[in-house]
Amino acid sequence: MNTQINFAGIKMKNPVTVASGTFGYGREFSQFFDLSKLGGIITKGTSLKPKSGNKPSRVCETASGMLNSIGLQNPGVEYFAENDLPFLRKQNTAIIVNACGSTIEEYVELCKILNTLDIDGVELNLSCPNVKAGCMAFGNTYEGVKTVTSSVRKVLDKPLIVKLTPNVTDIASIAKGVEDAGADGVSLINTLLGMKIDIYRKRPVLANNTGGLSGPAIKPVAVRMVYQVAQAVHIPILGMGGIVNGEDAIEFMLAGASAVSIGAGNFMNPYTSISTIVGIEDYMKKQGIEDIKEIIGKVEMN
Repeated sequence: MNTQINFAGIKMKNPVTVASGTFGYGREFSQFFDLSKLGGIITKGTSLKPKSGNKPSRVCETASGMLNSIGLQNPGVEYFAENDLPFLRKQNTAIIVNACGSTIEEYVELCKILNTLDIDGVELNLSCPNVKAGCMAFGNTYEGVKTVTSSVRKVLDKPLIVKLTPNVTDIASIAKGVEDAGADGVSLINTLLGMKIDIYRKRPVLANNTGGLSGPAIKPVAVRMVYQVAQAVHIPILGMGGIVNGEDAIEFMLAGASAVSIGAGNFMNPYTSISTIVGIEDYMKKQGIEDIKEIIGKVEMN
């Protein structure tokens, strides 16, 4: 069986990656399994300068999922390049850096630096608040997505994947903006905006009031959006949102994803990504499928 994928110009031994923000920079998970077994690692969101993130409480559990409002805490790209990248490069897997910023200028300066590093690609996080537009996320409009993506494309030679927020009316048109701006791939979905209230304190559980909902609870929404985007664009899709086993991953690939990412599932069980790879292989054996690419986009609608 062939499980290799060339995703947006990035060669992967299998289609399973780990989603940004759920795997750190890999060190903790390397205590549990050989990271080279992964198709790729997508790093925690990395910014031009260090970010302290939001004040606690920043995480809480929900039915079939979790809310987080970490606030993109990270040590900055300079620290990443000097301290984390050398470790990651030893893992014999694709390394994709999730890039975040608060202005277009920040994204451009960050990606200029990333373009000089020994990485396999960049995942542009367009769910970040645009401080010059009242902190509305860059990814909420076709024009917003197209503008920041095209600006980054001018300074980045490496494969460029753009991560989309699901908190929009028409996800397909947003993805079209990514394609029109020259990106090599698109990843979706990021977290859904949610809230949990402590009924005894009569206050939101999270200090930031709202947070991003992830985990199995969001999977049906994510699968639907992946399918819609697959009908609208020709660039490959990295699907994510509630994947915890091989069957979930296959569902995303049938909907049109060429590769998948494990997010909150990493917190439930550190071996989730490995068991997902095994689950995909088991499915292929049972179905007599010789090449993983035979699955992509093969859902037959009623």
